[in-house]
Amino acid sequence: MTTAVKVLFVCVRNSGKSQMAAGLLRAAAGDRIEVHSAGTDPGVRLNALSVASLREVGVDIGGEVPKPVDPPLLAVVDLVVVLGREAELDAPAGVRVLRWDTDEPSARGIEGIERMRLVRDDITARIRALAAEFDSTIQL
Repeated sequence: MTTAVKVLFVCVRNSGKSQMAAGLLRAAAGDRIEVHSAGTDPGVRLNALSVASLREVGVDIGGEVPKPVDPPLLAVVDLVVVLGREAELDAPAGVRVLRWDTDEPSARGIEGIERMRLVRDDITARIRALAAEFDSTIQL
């Protein structure tokens, strides 16, 4: 029996991008990848537009809540993916860390649900590539 790869997605608030990434990978991988998300300075609730944009593609993260980075979890994950430019995280030696400098449509004046759809689509493309790296049978 093999142990599932453990992936932790991190952003600052854990209310948008990291939750979206986690939801998308969970939907794609099921129990083949153990997926977590956390924030370096977690908010109090999920971004409603993040939730809505994922529901549009059949992924429901509405039951999630922002949570802080858990040091014991951080010590046992195989991969940490830091989303955006603001979050800073010191991972233990031996833990692979990727930084995804995700699209920020607001820098181009795009706001609201249209902004969040573009963020979702950017993260989805990155999740597809990541899932394929771990398991070629995972589809999103």
